[in-house]
Parts: sequence; C-alpha cells; structure tokens
Amino acid sequence: MSIAVSLLAAVRATVRWVSVALLALLIVTPLAQVVMRGVFGAPMSGAEELTRWFLICLCFLAASYVTVEGGQVRMEEIQAMLPPKPRWLLQLAIEASGVALFSLLAIACVASIRSQIGTTTATLEMPMWLFMGPLAVGGALLALETGIAFARTLSRGRADDKQTTLT
Repeated sequence: MSIAVSLLAAVRATVRWVSVALLALLIVTPLAQVVMRGVFGAPMSGAEELTRWFLICLCFLAASYVTVEGGQVRMEEIQAMLPPKPRWLLQLAIEASGVALFSLLAIACVASIRSQIGTTTATLEMPMWLFMGPLAVGGALLALETGIAFARTLSRGRADDKQTTLT
C-alpha cells in the first residue's frame, strides 16, 4: 500500500509543478505575442492557439490538484444546515456522481481522440491526440481523486467538517 501512496504523492507533486509551468506559459505566450507584434512588427504565428492549448491543459490537469486541496466550488453553507446523516449521504452522492461524470468524460475524450487520430489543429497542425490529451488525463485524474475522496468519506462514516471562513 505504501508504494501506491508514494506513487500518488509523486503524481500529485508532478501535477502541481506542471500546473505552475503551464500557468507561466499561459502568461508568457500572450506577452511574447504582444511584444513581437508591437515592438518588432512580426506577430507569432499560432500564439492564440498555443495559448488556448495551455489554458485547456492548465484547467483540466490542475483540476485534480484543486480537488485534493478542497478548492472546488461547494455549497458548504447549505450542506452545513443538514443533519449529520443526510449530509453524509449527500456528500457520498456528490462524490459518487463526480466519479461517474469524470470517468465518462475521460472515456468520451479517449473515444473522440481515437475517432480523430489522423487530424490536426488548424494553425499549429498539432495532432488532435496531443490537443485533447490533457482533457482525457485530467478527467482520469479527477475520477481518481474523487474516488479517493468517496472512499475516505465512506470509511469515515460521516461528512467532512465544514469550515467556511468569511473575510
């Protein structure tokens, strides 16, 4: 079991650092486009498509890390008004439906990639599997992390403690 825990920790650390790098690239690419166009009069071909790809990668790959850290949008105030048992059942239902949805997302994305295996994007001619790959990987990671949260909630026998901080 410790090998699985170590592997999961390594995957989470990798996702975190890849997300930081993607965020930097998401900032630098449009900045470089503005500098190239404004200062040198030579716009970068495909900068918009590359920026869009960085945004897609960042959103879908970082989503699993956000889930682990508890940063997903929740309606904690409403859930906190429920008695403990219904709140636990609601949390289990939310997490189970999340596992199903994210698994379906990953499977549908893989099916879409397989059906478009020979196609490329318009400007950069990036293979479609590379363009859509982050969605498949992100969906699989989200399903995994949500499944872990479901198992933890189920084994604990109670809902997460709700601690809303208003500033």
